[in-house]
Amino acid sequence: MSQTNASRADIRLGATLYAYTNEFHRRQFTLEGLIAEVARLGQGPGLEIVGFQSLKGFPDVSDDTAARFKDCVAQHQLELTCLGINADAHLRADRSRTREELVDFHARQIRSAAKLGFPLVRYQYAAGPEVIRELAPLARDLNVKLGLEVHAPHTVDHPEVLAYREMYAQVNSPYLGFIPDFGASAKAVPQRYLRYYRGNGIPEFAIEAALDLWAEDSDPFTKRPRYLEWAEKAGVDRGRALEIHTIFGLFSRQPLRNWLEIMPQVIHVHGKFYEVDETGTDQAIDYASILDVFVEGGYRGYISAEWEGHQVTDDPGFPEVERFQKMLKRLLAERQ
Repeated sequence: MSQTNASRADIRLGATLYAYTNEFHRRQFTLEGLIAEVARLGQGPGLEIVGFQSLKGFPDVSDDTAARFKDCVAQHQLELTCLGINADAHLRADRSRTREELVDFHARQIRSAAKLGFPLVRYQYAAGPEVIRELAPLARDLNVKLGLEVHAPHTVDHPEVLAYREMYAQVNSPYLGFIPDFGASAKAVPQRYLRYYRGNGIPEFAIEAALDLWAEDSDPFTKRPRYLEWAEKAGVDRGRALEIHTIFGLFSRQPLRNWLEIMPQVIHVHGKFYEVDETGTDQAIDYASILDVFVEGGYRGYISAEWEGHQVTDDPGFPEVERFQKMLKRLLAERQ
């Protein structure tokens, strides 16, 4: 990597509290305790949280909660990076939320982000381009950027993402951007998930069939229904099949260089990972090659360590983030 390209990039490290879900759910830490531990272990300085996971009363935030939160972050000398917000477009059983309801729901969360001191929010594709178009003036007024998370099985050229890209081009606002999730560019299904499936008695032939389908160069959105159809014919228990078929929604095979298409509008990054092995390598996501692309593209911003292994293990998140950030620091140093 040339010195010119390396100097164009400014990649900083942080973590999302979502990575420590196991510790939080076991009540080992309060919110304030988690923040303190991130700082103590040097897993900042960037700090990201998910609103509904971390804050009582969300999508609204009281003055007292906001003040205590900002005091805690300042005390531990961390830098707020991103607040994860929800679309919840289909929360009701009888109907989907209307556009007006979605605008109001997102506006409340964006106002809370500003109140807490976050410079940007991560929103979900289910919000819809027209809802976000309507919220762009609010984002400008509050000085809070809105970032669409590009998460598997979506890719940058999927029609639903292209609809956002078209809307962004029309609005032409610096307050609208993208947040890549690196699970969308996996090269393999994480071994941690396969160990979980095998340890829970899922038949090997059902796992192998899922892996073969995952490796196909075909639309990832078709793979889930295709697998369930195959599993039913093959006599695989539906509950087990539903468990395995999550791999088609968590990990995609988007070519790494496709991220360059949206790089000028990338405002934050989710460093999704599941396991860094004893060699200091993530065998499922090629971080060396990903960083080559983001350095080449001149990305300037944070990568939040987002360990999602808590879905299949009770292991603590702090050691996982430590190994991940050690890997990233080494890879980034090699690219200076």
